[in-house]
Amino acid sequence: MISKWNYLPLTSQEQQILRQLEQQFPNCPAIARLLVMRGVKRPEDVKPFLSPSLSQLHDPFLMKDMDKAVDRLNRALGAKEKIMIFGDYDVDGTTAVALVYKYLQNFHSKSNLVYYIPTRDDEGYGISQQCIDYAVETGVSLVIVLDCGIKAIKEITQGKEKGIDFIVCDHHVPDDELPPAVAILNPKQLDCPYPFKGLSGCGVGYKFMQAFAKSNGIGNVYELEHLLDLVVVSIAADIVPLIGENRVMAYYGLKRLNNNPNVGLRSIIRLCGLNNKELTISDIIFKIGPRINASGRMESGQESVELLVTRDSSHAYEISKRIDKYNQERKILDAQITVEANEIIDRHKGKLDGKKPIVIYDRNWHKGVIGIVASRLAELYFKPSVVLTFSNGFATGSSRSVRGFDVYAAIRSCRDLLENFGGHTNAVGLTMKEENIDEFRRRFTHYVEEHIGDEQVIPSADIDAEITFAQINNEFLRAMRMLNPYGPDNQKPIFVTRNVKDSGTSKLVGRKLEHIKLEIVDGSSERIMNGIAFGMAEYFDHIKQGKPFDICYTIEETRHRNSTMLQLQVKGIRIPDEE
Repeated sequence: MISKWNYLPLTSQEQQILRQLEQQFPNCPAIARLLVMRGVKRPEDVKPFLSPSLSQLHDPFLMKDMDKAVDRLNRALGAKEKIMIFGDYDVDGTTAVALVYKYLQNFHSKSNLVYYIPTRDDEGYGISQQCIDYAVETGVSLVIVLDCGIKAIKEITQGKEKGIDFIVCDHHVPDDELPPAVAILNPKQLDCPYPFKGLSGCGVGYKFMQAFAKSNGIGNVYELEHLLDLVVVSIAADIVPLIGENRVMAYYGLKRLNNNPNVGLRSIIRLCGLNNKELTISDIIFKIGPRINASGRMESGQESVELLVTRDSSHAYEISKRIDKYNQERKILDAQITVEANEIIDRHKGKLDGKKPIVIYDRNWHKGVIGIVASRLAELYFKPSVVLTFSNGFATGSSRSVRGFDVYAAIRSCRDLLENFGGHTNAVGLTMKEENIDEFRRRFTHYVEEHIGDEQVIPSADIDAEITFAQINNEFLRAMRMLNPYGPDNQKPIFVTRNVKDSGTSKLVGRKLEHIKLEIVDGSSERIMNGIAFGMAEYFDHIKQGKPFDICYTIEETRHRNSTMLQLQVKGIRIPDEE
């Protein structure tokens, strides 16, 4: 439950634009505030934000090395060279490989175009020696690397010595030293002038294909629109910011996903039971993405790419069923390891006071699910969490962060203890010698305690607006829908309504009666709103006595038989005299 409610004040400049926007939304002042809090700075910016256009996408040639990458690709296609599309085994990597492979199939023979996904257990993350050997054996002369490669100095050097060129398309934080690739496409390079830095790995691949199409006079941005269903899956699953170009691509990607997804994605959607539902970013995060990921976690990411590039619906469904089976196995392992991790934490509770992070290790845990476990621990305990297991002679694992804390910087501070690491502000993969774990734990803990804020280790939420139930009208809901797609940096709005009361029918639900199914009213009208407050049974006695309380919540809409049903997802309850 969220215990700290942050009311973010508007600057004088934001208050000025708020007054202008309120004239556009006279019946929905809360929507005007939401737009301001999401970075709208002028009245003319409202339409592009609420109704994105593909024309808002940046020129791909603004990205450093894009001209070199396109030139090398054009030469390879012209000379009929053998090209390998290589990518990471997660959702971002497999969608990126599928996107580039599918598009280049239009211009290159199948015999001269192959894709390669490393196995998590045998090869590990990034370009492997096995991959280099395979490329040499099969006559590959150009490798397009997607969603990894920015730190593969040794591997790319080896490949170059054997006559193989590399184009690296990555979005992870680069080091000072870069690999000797023909071209490196990564907007996070310090000297890269590309305006938007938050692309997914698949997004970088899309920009590469956009530049390739442009260089060859193949239509405009709409010519590649059919690939955006893959891009939106990567954006949602990799939890990149849903602003700027990502917002535009996600907006059109969701349209494609809902109306005409590729054969493989349609099969996954069917298997998830989502055929007749309007798909959202949440559906990708919790249902579609985990199934695509399960292949790389439990077996081989090659199957996910095979699913995403096939044009045969029967074949797609067979692969989907196998992937769904992997996902069921993943869930069992995930649950088992999470229980074991919590038992370790319970035994060391005294050592996890205050700002101390979580660093746990077990030799027997499955490498494929420890990233998920790290995410669960970070969410449960509100602490940066590192979960490690043993694989290929090293302790290897994943870390996840809490809001606003740069876990990449924390792990980078221990880089002399690591064999390899890479990732983002919120998530990092790392590998070290077993004997370095204790020293890593000590130094990582020291860094976190020195740099994390008190407010970052307690559950908190930024409140978007204080509203009454009477304000939740049809115009308000229409405008809320236009703020989609929601995600990082454009989160679903959190509202506060004060002095609500039980209508008389709220009740406890759940196996242990730990949740409250709310039916409540406020003073603005006699309208009864339904809500669910998970894990907040402690407030039930107060609520049933008819006493007032405040709630912070998001508004969830579901469609049932052509009608819209509203439910408040309650994030926190506060008794007025608690303040």
